Amino acid sequence: MALLGDSALAMWWDMAPDMRAEFEHWHSHEHFPERLALPGFLRASRWSAADDGEGFFILYELQDHGALTSPEYLASLNAPTPWSTKLMPHHRNMVRSQTRVLHSHGAGVARHAMTVRLSPRDGEAERLQAGLRALIEELPMQPGLGGAHLLKTDTPAIAATTEQKIRGNRDRSADWIFVVCGYELAALRALRDGALADGALGVLGAAPAAIASWYGLSLSKTKGENGASRSHPPLASDTRPR
Repeated sequence: MALLGDSALAMWWDMAPDMRAEFEHWHSHEHFPERLALPGFLRASRWSAADDGEGFFILYELQDHGALTSPEYLASLNAPTPWSTKLMPHHRNMVRSQTRVLHSHGAGVARHAMTVRLSPRDGEAERLQAGLRALIEELPMQPGLGGAHLLKTDTPAIAATTEQKIRGNRDRSADWIFVVCGYELAALRALRDGALADGALGVLGAAPAAIASWYGLSLSKTKGENGASRSHPPLASDTRPR
């Protein structure tokens, strides 16, 4: 499968322009390394709104669903660093979904990403999943696209964490999440008028008013890239006989 692991943590939030530079510095150089040092966290990716707005989409790919309740992860959530404590109140309109990966095919990271937050109509979950799975097999081979993934929220039963309390306990969650990655933004936008339009999703069994957003890649790191460096020996001088 394209995404690394069987689960994922998908998040969306807004960051005011006057906080953006510090946020990206913190998120890249403290928060990503902190999370990727935890058991089961395999890759972290951040995308920023394609329209240069305030929105971000963050995806942590996880070995399994147990990574979301590991003692190490819960300890981190309940003991945020001073820098995290400063930045958490600036995460506005937070949507935080702890998910299982239902289907995944093709590239997990690309230049652009489109997310569609949706829900099945009552009694239509199985049909919707089947229809989206067929799209996941088809879309990555289309021009401009590279990967497609379906996530379903499965929130662990844990108490509100210190980080959530700092944010005001206002986190929301998505239900189902369809993610498409590609190298051409226009191809992703066209999906919203075609295969992922509200009408087309409704035919598959989705409830009305899915929420679609488009992003450009800001940073992606995998476990083991946390500040590690690698040096190569200098090129040997030419010692051929003369």
